[in-house]
Amino acid sequence: MKLVTTDRVAFRDVLPQGGRLIGMDVGTKTIGLALCDAQWSIASPAHTITRGKFTKDKIALATFITQQQVKGIVVGLPLNLDGTGSPRSQSSRAFAQNLADLGYPILLWDERWSTQAVTRTLLEADASRARRDVLVDKLAASYILQGAIDGLVAGI
Repeated sequence: MKLVTTDRVAFRDVLPQGGRLIGMDVGTKTIGLALCDAQWSIASPAHTITRGKFTKDKIALATFITQQQVKGIVVGLPLNLDGTGSPRSQSSRAFAQNLADLGYPILLWDERWSTQAVTRTLLEADASRARRDVLVDKLAASYILQGAIDGLVAGI
């Protein structure tokens, strides 16, 4: 299956039995990963991959996805504040298209404000800069995935 879409209904329709999802916050230096349960209740931060050559990153992602018995992928789509695309959103779309041959449906999910919201929460928790750097990407992935599963469950 090579479904890469922003349409949550189309994504949900190819996963009628639910199943575990992985969320990705794709940055230039790292890929933050989060997982949710098969019932799409709650997203949890999971792992951060330091980016290198795409081929190696894809192998690491495929291995992690298989180990975690994932059924679908949610990739954060960084849009401009007015909802239009940007060079970063084009990069995320290309990343998702390059993952499509793994055979999992992929939902591109609006990630505006995810990193800012997570950073604000970490600052309020008085996390050190070093601690924030370690956590921010996988927490942003969790924030993205939680928004997506909330939207999938609500059917909005």
